Amino acid sequence: MIRSRPLRVDTMKLTRIQKEKWIPLFAAGLVVVLDQCAKLLVGAYVPTNTSGVRVLGDFVRIVHVYNVGAAFSIGHQLNQVLRTLVLGIVPLIIMFLIVFSYFRTDVFCPVQRWAVSGIIGGGIGNLIDRFLRPNGVLDFIDVKFFGIFGFERWPAFNIADAVIMTCGLLLIISFIKQEKEISSQPSCNETGGVLRT
Repeated sequence: MIRSRPLRVDTMKLTRIQKEKWIPLFAAGLVVVLDQCAKLLVGAYVPTNTSGVRVLGDFVRIVHVYNVGAAFSIGHQLNQVLRTLVLGIVPLIIMFLIVFSYFRTDVFCPVQRWAVSGIIGGGIGNLIDRFLRPNGVLDFIDVKFFGIFGFERWPAFNIADAVIMTCGLLLIISFIKQEKEISSQPSCNETGGVLRT
């Protein structure tokens, strides 16, 4: 009986860790579903290379454009083979490594798990376009940018792009905050050989 108690504790801990890893992945699935459903609606109701619904005047427009390149159309001039390799196969490998790292390590805090899950969902959403849409990734959100950085309007993007950027920024902020918390802890020398928290 005495030996079984630690085993039960370890099992409960393992189950908790598994839940903490799997639950955020539902968000990744939700991102994929929302992204693809929105693209299907835009593809069905907004003619290609035109704008449809306008929100807040001209601030946000729903458009229907395709991007065969990466962000800001980088790589659009590549031939089909190189484009598939650089913008399809390589991101697919990176996505696999992210998922592998997500499950193989326990270094991510809850916020970081949610952020990584969002990046996974957004990545999958755009990879579906890369491999299944012959015209490229469908972008449909067009936002007025008032000439900032030389952009009168920000390059069109989609839900997957927005989630990737938001979660990527959240992940960076979380890592910086985590690093500051670690560096602010006194070292063993400063505490006479004992780390006090």
